[in-house]
Amino acid sequence: MPRVRMPVLAALATLTLLGLPACSSSAASGPAVSKGNAQACPTDVVDVVVSVSQWSELVRTLGGDCVNVTTVVASRAVDPHDFEPTTADLATFSSADLVVVNGAHYDEWATDAVAALGTQPTVVNAAKVAGVFAQGSDPHLWADPAIVPKVASAVTEALGRLPGADARYFDKRRAVWNGDAQQYVDAVAALRKVAAGRTYAATEGVYNRMADAVGLTDVTPAGYSRSSSNESDPAPGDLAAFESILADGSADVLIFNTQTSGTVPDRLRSAAEAAGVPVVEVTESPGDATGSFVTWQVGQVRSLTDALSRTR
Repeated sequence: MPRVRMPVLAALATLTLLGLPACSSSAASGPAVSKGNAQACPTDVVDVVVSVSQWSELVRTLGGDCVNVTTVVASRAVDPHDFEPTTADLATFSSADLVVVNGAHYDEWATDAVAALGTQPTVVNAAKVAGVFAQGSDPHLWADPAIVPKVASAVTEALGRLPGADARYFDKRRAVWNGDAQQYVDAVAALRKVAAGRTYAATEGVYNRMADAVGLTDVTPAGYSRSSSNESDPAPGDLAAFESILADGSADVLIFNTQTSGTVPDRLRSAAEAAGVPVVEVTESPGDATGSFVTWQVGQVRSLTDALSRTR
């Protein structure tokens, strides 16, 4: 059972009893709101709620002037796995025309919130779009270059089918997204050329989907990977095995999630640096919920490309 399910259901019950209207938190870690432009929109502006910031910019670009976008988990300091929404956070879903969630048990609180609504909004679930259903599947879907365009297509279709929507407008916005994303596509293609036959180890699996997509082989010790995904400390033997693959050159690069603090990741980084293994920094979420998805992703792709190019 997801760890935040009961707090979500309790908050939903409170929301129903009080009849609270939709609103957003003013706290630094609260929802972020991006307004559309009614004067420039050929139809009515619609309200879209996005559960996590990884998908926010994609939705804003695809919606253009015709969407108000509220991102519930907008701060990098908040872990979506452990997020416990307030009644105010949950109220944002009640007036949504479209809800975009990640799925794959990454933001179960959001799917619970939508399921509890009396009137169901249109929902785009990235995991369902990608065909990722199994319990325990890697939920970091935004790091997969094959999944991102599928989600973009699903959002465009969903927006175009909303009551009173101008589907042609959203098709044009998809063309804008395609243009913006071309540098991302090109960067992934360049990475794929240098990744063939190469290896990586990772302090966390947040970038495994990208690494796998470009042909890198994961040599992270299995025991360490399991403990990392379970948010538990690795066994001494697994940590020693990780340090060994860094020392003996089994890993061409170390992928390091900078959003994770602690002695274990820092120890592995130090081991990589001592062995001359390049450290590639990645993040699980964008630094700014209003920032560019393409810029965020291209920066990481190019960093990995550069690191692999230096070790040939």
